[in-house]
Amino acid sequence: MSNHYTNTVSTVLLLFFLFISSASSSSFIRQYTDDSNTNFQEENGAVPDAIQGEAHYLRQHEQEISSRDYKLSVSNTVKGLRDRPPSSYSLKMESFNTLLKSTNADKYVSRPFSAAGYKWTLIVYPNGNKNDNGAGFVSLYVAIDNSTLSPHQEVFVDLRFYVFNRVEKKYLTIQDTDGWRFSYFKTMWGFSQVLPVNTFKDSNNGYLYDGDHCEFGVDVTTPTVFKESELFTVTDKFYNPKYTWSIQKFSTLLEDSYYSDVFSIGGRRWNIKVYPGGSATGKGKAVSIFLILNANEKFRPYEKIYVGAKLRVLNQRNFKNIEKQIDNWYNGPGYGDGSGWGYNEFIPFSDLKDSSKGFLVNDVLMVQVEIEAISSTKYFPS
Repeated sequence: MSNHYTNTVSTVLLLFFLFISSASSSSFIRQYTDDSNTNFQEENGAVPDAIQGEAHYLRQHEQEISSRDYKLSVSNTVKGLRDRPPSSYSLKMESFNTLLKSTNADKYVSRPFSAAGYKWTLIVYPNGNKNDNGAGFVSLYVAIDNSTLSPHQEVFVDLRFYVFNRVEKKYLTIQDTDGWRFSYFKTMWGFSQVLPVNTFKDSNNGYLYDGDHCEFGVDVTTPTVFKESELFTVTDKFYNPKYTWSIQKFSTLLEDSYYSDVFSIGGRRWNIKVYPGGSATGKGKAVSIFLILNANEKFRPYEKIYVGAKLRVLNQRNFKNIEKQIDNWYNGPGYGDGSGWGYNEFIPFSDLKDSSKGFLVNDVLMVQVEIEAISSTKYFPS
Protein backbone atom coordinates (compact mmCIF):
# COMPACT_ATOMS: atom_id res chain seq x y z
CA MET A 1 0.00 0.00 0.00
CA SER A 2 2.80 2.39 0.96
CA ASN A 3 4.63 1.65 -2.26
CA HIS A 4 1.49 2.29 -4.36
CA TYR A 5 0.90 5.61 -2.60
CA THR A 6 4.50 6.64 -3.17
CA ASN A 7 4.26 5.87 -6.90
CA THR A 8 1.04 7.86 -7.22
CA VAL A 9 2.55 10.93 -5.55
CA SER A 10 5.64 10.70 -7.75
CA THR A 11 3.51 10.58 -10.87
CA VAL A 12 1.49 13.65 -9.83
CA LEU A 13 4.64 15.62 -9.00
CA LEU A 14 6.19 14.69 -12.36
CA LEU A 15 3.12 15.90 -14.26
CA PHE A 16 3.08 19.14 -12.25
CA PHE A 17 6.72 19.94 -13.04
CA LEU A 18 6.17 19.13 -16.72
CA PHE A 19 3.22 21.61 -16.82
CA ILE A 20 5.25 24.34 -15.15
CA SER A 21 8.14 23.79 -17.54
CA SER A 22 5.84 23.92 -20.55
CA ALA A 23 4.21 27.16 -19.40
CA SER A 24 7.58 28.75 -18.72
CA SER A 25 8.86 27.72 -22.13
CA SER A 26 5.79 29.16 -23.86
CA SER A 27 6.15 32.39 -21.92
CA PHE A 28 9.82 32.59 -22.80
CA ILE A 29 9.17 31.89 -26.48
CA ARG A 30 6.34 34.47 -26.63
CA GLN A 31 8.45 37.08 -24.84
CA TYR A 32 11.38 36.41 -27.15
CA THR A 33 9.17 36.71 -30.22
CA ASP A 34 7.56 39.95 -28.98
CA ASP A 35 10.95 41.43 -28.14
CA SER A 36 12.28 40.45 -31.54
CA ASN A 37 9.31 42.01 -33.34
CA THR A 38 9.62 45.18 -31.28
CA ASN A 39 13.33 45.44 -31.96
CA PHE A 40 12.76 44.86 -35.67
CA GLN A 41 10.09 47.58 -35.84
CA GLU A 42 12.15 50.05 -33.85
CA GLU A 43 15.15 49.48 -36.08
CA ASN A 44 13.02 50.22 -39.16
CA GLY A 45 11.27 53.41 -37.95
CA ALA A 46 8.38 54.43 -35.69
CA VAL A 47 5.70 51.84 -35.04
CA PRO A 48 2.01 52.46 -35.82
CA ASP A 49 -0.71 52.48 -33.18
CA ALA A 50 -1.49 48.86 -32.28
CA ILE A 51 -5.22 49.53 -31.89
CA GLN A 52 -6.34 48.03 -35.17
CA GLY A 53 -9.74 49.66 -35.32
CA GLU A 54 -8.35 53.18 -35.06
CA ALA A 55 -5.47 52.38 -37.39
CA HIS A 56 -7.89 51.07 -39.99
CA TYR A 57 -9.95 54.27 -39.73
CA LEU A 58 -6.91 56.48 -40.20
CA ARG A 59 -5.74 54.57 -43.24
CA GLN A 60 -9.20 54.77 -44.73
CA HIS A 61 -9.31 58.53 -44.12
CA GLU A 62 -5.93 59.02 -45.78
CA GLN A 63 -7.13 57.08 -48.81
CA GLU A 64 -10.21 59.26 -49.12
CA ILE A 65 -8.45 62.61 -49.04
CA SER A 66 -5.72 61.46 -51.43
CA SER A 67 -8.04 60.15 -54.13
CA ARG A 68 -8.51 62.21 -57.29
CA ASP A 69 -11.37 62.38 -59.81
CA TYR A 70 -9.02 63.03 -62.71
CA LYS A 71 -5.50 64.01 -63.58
CA LEU A 72 -5.06 67.69 -64.30
CA SER A 73 -4.46 68.68 -67.89
CA VAL A 74 -1.26 70.68 -68.31
CA SER A 75 -3.12 73.03 -70.65
CA ASN A 76 -5.45 73.96 -67.77
CA THR A 77 -2.60 74.88 -65.42
CA VAL A 78 -1.53 78.52 -65.22
CA LYS A 79 1.68 79.67 -63.53
CA GLY A 80 2.89 83.21 -62.96
CA LEU A 81 4.57 85.70 -60.63
CA ARG A 82 2.74 88.30 -58.57
CA ASP A 83 3.51 90.83 -55.84
CA ARG A 84 0.39 90.30 -53.74
CA PRO A 85 0.68 87.70 -50.95
CA PRO A 86 -1.94 84.97 -50.43
CA SER A 87 -5.29 86.13 -49.07
CA SER A 88 -6.59 82.95 -47.41
CA TYR A 89 -3.58 81.42 -45.62
CA SER A 90 0.20 81.68 -45.40
CA LEU A 91 2.58 79.01 -44.13
CA LYS A 92 6.17 80.06 -43.36
CA MET A 93 8.67 77.32 -42.56
CA GLU A 94 12.12 77.78 -41.02
CA SER A 95 13.22 74.14 -40.97
CA PHE A 96 12.21 72.84 -44.35
CA ASN A 97 15.36 70.74 -44.81
CA THR A 98 14.38 68.64 -41.82
CA LEU A 99 11.23 67.53 -43.62
CA LEU A 100 13.13 67.04 -46.87
CA LYS A 101 15.46 64.58 -45.16
CA SER A 102 12.75 62.72 -43.26
CA THR A 103 11.80 59.27 -44.49
CA ASN A 104 8.52 59.05 -42.55
CA ALA A 105 7.24 62.63 -42.14
CA ASP A 106 6.11 62.80 -45.76
CA LYS A 107 3.87 65.84 -45.38
CA TYR A 108 3.10 68.91 -43.29
CA VAL A 109 -0.53 69.72 -42.47
CA SER A 110 -1.38 73.24 -41.31
CA ARG A 111 -3.89 74.13 -38.64
CA PRO A 112 -7.47 74.64 -39.89
CA PHE A 113 -8.27 78.06 -41.36
CA SER A 114 -11.49 79.65 -42.54
CA ALA A 115 -12.17 80.62 -46.15
CA ALA A 116 -15.25 80.76 -48.37
CA GLY A 117 -17.46 79.72 -45.45
CA TYR A 118 -15.64 76.46 -44.66
CA LYS A 119 -12.65 75.13 -42.72
CA TRP A 120 -9.56 74.04 -44.64
CA THR A 121 -6.00 72.84 -44.11
CA LEU A 122 -2.98 73.52 -46.31
CA ILE A 123 -0.92 70.39 -46.99
CA VAL A 124 2.71 70.42 -48.18
CA TYR A 125 4.55 67.33 -49.43
CA PRO A 126 8.25 68.39 -49.40
CA ASN A 127 9.31 65.39 -51.50
CA GLY A 128 6.08 65.05 -53.41
CA ASN A 129 2.89 63.04 -53.04
CA LYS A 130 4.00 59.68 -54.38
CA ASN A 131 0.38 58.49 -54.54
CA ASP A 132 -0.38 61.27 -57.02
CA ASN A 133 2.61 61.00 -59.37
CA GLY A 134 4.42 63.70 -57.41
CA ALA A 135 7.68 61.94 -56.51
CA GLY A 136 10.60 64.36 -56.92
CA PHE A 137 8.37 67.44 -56.79
CA VAL A 138 7.00 69.73 -54.11
CA SER A 139 3.24 69.01 -53.89
CA LEU A 140 0.62 71.42 -52.53
CA TYR A 141 -2.99 70.65 -51.60
CA VAL A 142 -5.86 71.94 -49.53
CA ALA A 143 -8.30 69.69 -47.70
CA ILE A 144 -11.78 70.65 -46.57
CA ASP A 145 -13.15 69.74 -43.15
CA ASN A 146 -15.99 67.48 -44.25
CA SER A 147 -17.55 67.20 -40.79
CA THR A 148 -20.03 69.93 -41.73
CA LEU A 149 -20.86 68.45 -45.16
CA SER A 150 -23.72 66.12 -45.92
CA PRO A 151 -22.90 63.00 -47.99
CA HIS A 152 -24.38 64.56 -51.15
CA GLN A 153 -23.17 68.14 -50.66
CA GLU A 154 -20.60 69.63 -53.07
CA VAL A 155 -18.48 72.75 -52.64
CA PHE A 156 -17.05 74.47 -55.72
CA VAL A 157 -14.03 76.73 -55.19
CA ASP A 158 -11.18 78.34 -57.08
CA LEU A 159 -7.70 77.59 -55.73
CA ARG A 160 -4.48 79.53 -56.24
CA PHE A 161 -1.32 78.22 -54.56
CA TYR A 162 1.69 80.40 -53.71
CA VAL A 163 5.43 79.80 -53.28
CA PHE A 164 7.52 82.82 -52.31
CA ASN A 165 10.61 83.58 -54.41
CA ARG A 166 13.19 85.61 -52.51
CA VAL A 167 15.24 86.41 -55.63
CA GLU A 168 12.28 87.83 -57.55
CA LYS A 169 10.66 89.22 -54.37
CA LYS A 170 7.43 87.86 -55.79
CA TYR A 171 5.19 84.85 -55.34
CA LEU A 172 5.12 82.02 -57.84
CA THR A 173 1.45 81.14 -58.28
CA ILE A 174 -0.12 78.06 -59.77
CA GLN A 175 -3.81 77.56 -60.44
CA ASP A 176 -6.19 75.64 -62.65
CA THR A 177 -8.56 77.30 -65.08
CA ASP A 178 -11.38 75.01 -63.95
CA GLY A 179 -12.99 75.12 -60.53
CA TRP A 180 -12.43 72.43 -57.92
CA ARG A 181 -15.25 70.26 -56.61
CA PHE A 182 -14.99 69.20 -52.98
CA SER A 183 -17.42 66.81 -51.33
CA TYR A 184 -17.79 64.58 -48.30
CA PHE A 185 -15.75 61.89 -50.04
CA LYS A 186 -13.45 64.08 -52.16
CA THR A 187 -11.85 66.29 -49.57
CA MET A 188 -8.37 67.07 -50.93
CA TRP A 189 -7.34 68.78 -54.16
CA GLY A 190 -4.19 70.46 -55.40
CA PHE A 191 -1.08 70.07 -57.51
CA SER A 192 1.29 67.14 -57.24
CA GLN A 193 4.06 68.74 -59.36
CA VAL A 194 4.41 72.37 -58.29
CA LEU A 195 8.22 72.57 -58.50
CA PRO A 196 10.96 69.95 -58.88
CA VAL A 197 12.59 69.34 -55.50
CA ASN A 198 16.06 70.00 -56.95
CA THR A 199 14.88 73.35 -58.29
CA PHE A 200 13.31 74.19 -54.95
CA LYS A 201 16.42 73.25 -52.93
CA ASP A 202 18.83 75.30 -55.06
CA SER A 203 19.17 78.57 -53.13
CA ASN A 204 20.11 80.37 -56.35
CA ASN A 205 16.51 79.95 -57.48
CA GLY A 206 15.16 81.85 -54.47
CA TYR A 207 12.57 79.42 -53.10
CA LEU A 208 14.71 78.19 -50.19
CA TYR A 209 16.53 81.07 -48.51
CA ASP A 210 18.36 81.95 -45.27
CA GLY A 211 19.41 78.33 -44.96
CA ASP A 212 16.10 76.49 -45.06
CA HIS A 213 13.36 79.14 -44.88
CA CYS A 214 10.44 79.12 -47.29
CA GLU A 215 6.84 80.28 -47.57
CA PHE A 216 3.72 78.71 -49.07
CA GLY A 217 0.17 80.00 -49.30
CA VAL A 218 -3.22 79.57 -50.87
CA ASP A 219 -6.28 81.54 -51.95
CA VAL A 220 -9.59 79.72 -51.56
CA THR A 221 -12.46 81.61 -53.17
CA THR A 222 -16.01 80.69 -54.06
CA PRO A 223 -17.02 81.49 -57.65
CA THR A 224 -20.49 83.01 -57.71
CA VAL A 225 -22.92 83.37 -60.59
CA PHE A 226 -23.11 86.94 -61.88
CA LYS A 227 -26.13 89.05 -60.95
CA GLU A 228 -25.53 91.86 -63.42
CA SER A 229 -24.80 91.60 -67.13
CA GLU A 230 -25.02 93.37 -70.45
CA LEU A 231 -25.60 92.46 -74.08
CA PHE A 232 -23.66 94.31 -76.80
CA THR A 233 -24.89 94.19 -80.41
CA VAL A 234 -24.08 96.06 -83.62
CA THR A 235 -26.66 96.89 -86.29
CA ASP A 236 -25.37 97.39 -89.82
CA LYS A 237 -28.58 97.49 -91.85
CA PHE A 238 -30.81 100.58 -91.87
CA TYR A 239 -33.92 101.54 -93.81
CA ASN A 240 -32.43 104.86 -94.92
CA PRO A 241 -28.78 105.15 -93.85
CA LYS A 242 -27.99 108.47 -95.60
CA TYR A 243 -28.66 112.08 -94.74
CA THR A 244 -27.68 114.97 -97.05
CA TRP A 245 -27.44 118.60 -95.94
CA SER A 246 -27.42 121.31 -98.62
CA ILE A 247 -25.86 124.42 -97.11
CA GLN A 248 -27.08 127.50 -98.98
CA LYS A 249 -25.07 130.74 -99.38
CA PHE A 250 -22.07 129.06 -97.88
CA SER A 251 -19.66 131.92 -98.57
CA THR A 252 -21.82 134.32 -96.55
CA LEU A 253 -21.81 132.28 -93.33
CA LEU A 254 -20.16 134.26 -90.54
CA GLU A 255 -20.67 132.14 -87.40
CA ASP A 256 -17.96 129.79 -86.18
CA SER A 257 -20.17 126.71 -86.55
CA TYR A 258 -23.56 125.55 -87.79
CA TYR A 259 -25.74 122.50 -87.11
CA SER A 260 -27.91 120.64 -89.58
CA ASP A 261 -31.48 119.76 -88.75
CA VAL A 262 -31.93 116.76 -86.49
CA PHE A 263 -32.19 113.44 -88.33
CA SER A 264 -32.71 109.89 -87.07
CA ILE A 265 -30.83 106.79 -88.18
CA GLY A 266 -30.48 103.54 -86.27
CA GLY A 267 -32.69 104.63 -83.41
CA ARG A 268 -30.46 107.62 -82.58
CA ARG A 269 -30.78 111.32 -83.35
CA TRP A 270 -27.91 113.11 -85.03
CA ASN A 271 -26.63 116.43 -86.34
CA ILE A 272 -23.90 117.32 -88.80
CA LYS A 273 -21.75 120.16 -87.51
CA VAL A 274 -19.79 122.36 -89.92
CA TYR A 275 -17.14 125.00 -89.19
CA PRO A 276 -17.08 127.16 -92.37
CA GLY A 277 -13.86 128.89 -91.31
CA GLY A 278 -12.31 125.72 -89.90
CA SER A 279 -11.50 124.67 -86.33
CA ALA A 280 -8.31 123.77 -84.48
CA THR A 281 -5.67 122.74 -87.04
CA GLY A 282 -8.03 123.56 -89.91
CA LYS A 283 -8.81 127.10 -88.83
CA GLY A 284 -8.26 129.55 -91.69
CA LYS A 285 -7.39 126.90 -94.27
CA ALA A 286 -10.06 124.19 -94.40
CA VAL A 287 -13.71 123.45 -93.65
CA SER A 288 -14.18 121.25 -90.56
CA ILE A 289 -17.02 118.69 -90.51
CA PHE A 290 -18.25 116.44 -87.66
CA LEU A 291 -21.00 113.89 -86.99
CA ILE A 292 -22.60 114.77 -83.65
CA LEU A 293 -24.98 112.88 -81.39
CA ASN A 294 -27.94 115.14 -80.74
CA ALA A 295 -27.83 116.82 -77.34
CA ASN A 296 -31.19 115.31 -76.37
CA GLU A 297 -29.98 111.72 -76.69
CA LYS A 298 -30.22 109.93 -73.33
CA PHE A 299 -27.20 107.99 -72.13
CA ARG A 300 -26.09 106.39 -68.90
CA PRO A 301 -22.84 107.88 -67.52
CA TYR A 302 -20.88 104.73 -68.40
CA GLU A 303 -22.57 104.05 -71.74
CA LYS A 304 -20.85 104.30 -75.11
CA ILE A 305 -21.92 103.38 -78.61
CA TYR A 306 -19.77 102.34 -81.52
CA VAL A 307 -20.41 104.21 -84.77
CA GLY A 308 -19.15 103.41 -88.22
CA ALA A 309 -20.00 106.05 -90.85
CA LYS A 310 -18.77 107.92 -93.88
CA LEU A 311 -18.73 111.72 -94.03
CA ARG A 312 -18.75 113.21 -97.51
CA VAL A 313 -18.60 116.50 -99.34
CA LEU A 314 -20.49 115.70 -102.53
CA ASN A 315 -19.12 116.68 -105.90
CA GLN A 316 -21.87 118.43 -107.84
CA ARG A 317 -20.25 117.92 -111.24
CA ASN A 318 -20.26 114.11 -111.01
CA PHE A 319 -16.60 113.97 -110.13
CA LYS A 320 -15.21 112.09 -107.17
CA ASN A 321 -16.60 112.98 -103.74
CA ILE A 322 -14.37 113.75 -100.79
CA GLU A 323 -15.06 110.98 -98.28
CA LYS A 324 -13.64 110.25 -94.82
CA GLN A 325 -14.36 107.44 -92.40
CA ILE A 326 -15.85 107.62 -88.90
CA ASP A 327 -14.89 104.60 -86.79
CA ASN A 328 -15.21 105.62 -83.15
CA TRP A 329 -16.84 105.21 -79.75
CA TYR A 330 -19.35 107.92 -78.91
CA ASN A 331 -20.01 109.09 -75.36
CA GLY A 332 -23.38 110.39 -74.36
CA PRO A 333 -23.84 114.16 -74.66
CA GLY A 334 -22.69 115.87 -71.48
CA TYR A 335 -20.30 113.07 -70.48
CA GLY A 336 -17.06 114.56 -71.73
CA ASP A 337 -15.45 114.62 -75.14
CA GLY A 338 -16.51 111.97 -77.60
CA SER A 339 -20.10 112.86 -78.46
CA GLY A 340 -18.93 114.06 -81.88
CA TRP A 341 -16.27 112.85 -84.31
CA GLY A 342 -15.00 114.26 -87.58
CA TYR A 343 -12.13 116.10 -89.26
CA ASN A 344 -10.68 119.56 -88.68
CA GLU A 345 -9.22 119.62 -92.19
CA PHE A 346 -11.99 118.01 -94.20
CA ILE A 347 -11.78 120.05 -97.43
CA PRO A 348 -9.24 122.82 -98.14
CA PHE A 349 -10.48 126.30 -98.98
CA SER A 350 -8.49 126.09 -102.22
CA ASP A 351 -10.70 123.22 -103.44
CA LEU A 352 -13.85 125.18 -102.58
CA LYS A 353 -12.71 128.30 -104.39
CA ASP A 354 -11.82 126.35 -107.53
CA SER A 355 -15.23 126.18 -109.23
CA SER A 356 -13.92 123.67 -111.76
CA LYS A 357 -13.62 121.05 -109.02
CA GLY A 358 -17.38 121.08 -108.46
CA PHE A 359 -17.63 121.14 -104.65
CA LEU A 360 -19.11 124.61 -104.24
CA VAL A 361 -21.66 125.30 -106.99
CA ASN A 362 -23.95 128.32 -106.90
CA ASP A 363 -22.64 128.91 -103.38
CA VAL A 364 -24.13 125.60 -102.21
CA LEU A 365 -22.07 123.06 -100.29
CA MET A 366 -23.55 119.57 -100.03
CA VAL A 367 -22.49 117.50 -97.01
CA GLN A 368 -23.62 113.91 -96.54
CA VAL A 369 -23.32 111.21 -93.90
CA GLU A 370 -23.92 107.50 -94.44
CA ILE A 371 -24.30 105.47 -91.25
CA GLU A 372 -22.84 101.97 -91.64
CA ALA A 373 -22.96 100.59 -88.10
CA ILE A 374 -24.35 101.57 -84.70
CA SER A 375 -24.01 99.54 -81.55
CA SER A 376 -26.47 99.18 -78.71
CA THR A 377 -26.10 97.70 -75.25
CA LYS A 378 -28.81 96.22 -73.05
CA TYR A 379 -28.15 96.14 -69.31
CA PHE A 380 -29.60 93.57 -66.91
CA PRO A 381 -31.14 94.53 -64.61
CA SER A 382 -31.97 97.68 -66.53
